[in-house]
Amino acid sequence: MAALALPPARRLAISAIVVAAAVLFSHHLGGIAEGGRELALSALFGLAFGAILQRSRFCFFCVSRDFLEQRDARGLLGIIAALAIGIVGYHLVFGAFLPVPAPGRLPPQAHIGPLSWVLAAGAFSFGIGMALSGSCISAHLYRLGEGSTASPFALLGALIGFSLGFASWNYLYLSGIQEAPVVWLPHHFGYAGSVALQLAGLAIIGLGLWRWHRQPDVAPLKASPWERRWPAHVGGLLVGFLGVLSYFRLGPLGVTAELGSIARTGASTTGWLPDRLEGLDTFSGCATVIKQTLWSDNGVFILSLVLGSLAAAIFAGDFKPRLPRLPEIVRALAGGVLMGWGAMVALGCTVGTLLSGIMAGAASGWVFGLFLFGGLWLGWRVRGRLGWV
Repeated sequence: MAALALPPARRLAISAIVVAAAVLFSHHLGGIAEGGRELALSALFGLAFGAILQRSRFCFFCVSRDFLEQRDARGLLGIIAALAIGIVGYHLVFGAFLPVPAPGRLPPQAHIGPLSWVLAAGAFSFGIGMALSGSCISAHLYRLGEGSTASPFALLGALIGFSLGFASWNYLYLSGIQEAPVVWLPHHFGYAGSVALQLAGLAIIGLGLWRWHRQPDVAPLKASPWERRWPAHVGGLLVGFLGVLSYFRLGPLGVTAELGSIARTGASTTGWLPDRLEGLDTFSGCATVIKQTLWSDNGVFILSLVLGSLAAAIFAGDFKPRLPRLPEIVRALAGGVLMGWGAMVALGCTVGTLLSGIMAGAASGWVFGLFLFGGLWLGWRVRGRLGWV
């Protein structure tokens, strides 16, 4: 019976208080006259997303490092599971909004971006940045809930990087994005063909990963199942399912729109940005706007994500804050700048452009993923050469 013992009452109580506070926050948002229902639902999605990320350690850099260093492919296979579920679900939902994938029309809000060298450069920069800082932006957000004291510096760096991205946008847009094609796979292969093609691609990648996979040495299991990490494939399936629900009711999952809006608002207020950002607001993806209201859908989503992670971390005994060392702060800040710039010019990050983009059948999502893992590999090599753990 010891294996079924619940966490200590103190952890249960604090975790329940955090969840109750998040639910009350959602209820309060629901009372806002304009857009309140969407805000409330976004808060609940964020709460669930944070709990799933924390319990399954759904971190793109961490699972990639597990494979590179130990040939442990389970985490990357979890990402493939999320994509497979999302691809099928998204394409089923598309039929409700756009029954025929006719050329010239795109599903509303879907993260389908232009194919250009700027996308590749942004993804590569993001990959290096996540390797230097130790996590992508979504993982830094859920690690805030675990008490990570380095993550705030990474997120501060991301705000700086977003500002640099806005400052360089007009040049990048005119030289590389303006004439770039926007490729949506259903336009070329139909819904069924897009699903079949992408699932076949994921199957090939998955089989390759499984061939290289080595079962790691079995670590001692924690005494209570409530404290154990969820299997990667469980986290992946839940992320994929939540992604489809989110798109059906609100819009694609993404974690950078609010960060970008804060950076854009701050930079505009100080007169650091040009008066006009060419073409930026015509693209879907993790859209950034000058903030006019206190709450946005993405803002309440990421705030609730942190609360969901906090509740899950306390429940499982994973809330362990500690003071960061100076080198960690520097790496987190520098990595954050690279991630922020990359996410801005690529119109999203691992959640928005990669996960939501590939689920939507966007060729930009696959290109982002390819160059992201190239940058991640380079950053991982740099970490190894310099002895950073």
